[in-house]
Amino acid sequence: MQEIRDLVRAAAEKARQETSEEPEPKFTGTVEFPVDCAVGRGLEGAIATDTKIGYVNGTKGWLVYRGYEIFDLAQFSTFEETSYLLLYGKLPTSSELAAFDKKLKEYRNVPASVIQVLKEMPIKDTHPMSALRTAVSFLGNLDGTADDTSVEAEREVSIKLIALFPALAGAVARLRKGQEPVQPKGDHTLAQTLLYTMTGKEPDELNARLMDINLILHADHGMNASTFTTMVCNSSLSDMYGSVVAGIASLKGPLHGGANEQVLYTLEEIGSEGNVEPWYEKARAEKRKIMGMGHRVYKAYDPRARILGPLAAALCEDHPEVAEIYKIAVKLEKIVTDQLGAEKKIFPNVDYYSGIVYRAMGIETAMFTPIFAVSRVSGWTARALEYLETNRIFRPRAIYTGPVAAEYVPIEKR
Repeated sequence: MQEIRDLVRAAAEKARQETSEEPEPKFTGTVEFPVDCAVGRGLEGAIATDTKIGYVNGTKGWLVYRGYEIFDLAQFSTFEETSYLLLYGKLPTSSELAAFDKKLKEYRNVPASVIQVLKEMPIKDTHPMSALRTAVSFLGNLDGTADDTSVEAEREVSIKLIALFPALAGAVARLRKGQEPVQPKGDHTLAQTLLYTMTGKEPDELNARLMDINLILHADHGMNASTFTTMVCNSSLSDMYGSVVAGIASLKGPLHGGANEQVLYTLEEIGSEGNVEPWYEKARAEKRKIMGMGHRVYKAYDPRARILGPLAAALCEDHPEVAEIYKIAVKLEKIVTDQLGAEKKIFPNVDYYSGIVYRAMGIETAMFTPIFAVSRVSGWTARALEYLETNRIFRPRAIYTGPVAAEYVPIEKR
């Protein structure tokens, strides 16, 4: 595990060297509402709330959870500890983490009725995110506390969901292959539970740690589409299950969580290192979006991609079956960043290398986005809970561009 820690440390040092001249954070500090800001289409630039949970410095290429750099959390933390940090606002003591972990283990088994619901849908032809969405919705019907929208009740539901998501994703993965789901085992961590319930095999230490890091990296990322969707739904005092269902639906989209699947499909479409340049020129001519490249917030190298890239490279040494895909990715990255990096600030984002890491771990492409959800449920629920403390229902407006004072014409005269 020291090798992995060294790779993350090296990525952090490289990031600091390359971004030392970049400006310091912009959207930080105290705020008084109303706030004057330039708002673009899709609410780009809008300041909807304040938060203590996480900060994305897009110019510098830096990500912080509750004040802690993502590089430090990836080196030293666990997904359980990071989830506690997001939910409670501080790193836990040993006893606090033990109590939190005990709750997670109490809540992690998937009810038999939920498994039955999954079995009754056309699971092999259903996108795994759609199956996960249905399962979480059904879970809400089983929880008698679901309609209690107090902060403490919603926090308990949040812990239940964080605990359940690994085995839920695992059940979906196995049913898609015609296999019976397996329940979590022994003292498995959330990362180990995810791998075990997907494969039915005891995960080795390396894969468990790699998955743990992936879950940490994806746990929170500002007011992204799925987080905002979850918060909007929860701001109406809907229950947390329903709010998370909304988040899953948003994350499924190919412009959000589904992008990691599309990256692998793109690299497979390119096929070989020799075809990268011709493919790229054709894609540019057709104004085709290159999945995994560029970001609405980052105008620098995504810090999560800085970690995942070296991890993917290290995995290729023992997984020649993904080495060719990795080489294609590296060559495409060089072409894109050479041509568009300085001018248009287009660099790899978190989706670019995460799929290669998952592929090396033997995970099927269709399960990449559900794994994203297993991680992001911590961020979704943490931000929904934070907003709930001073809740005001979200209600932006649209500029009406249609006609006014139209004269109604009876149908027989149209």
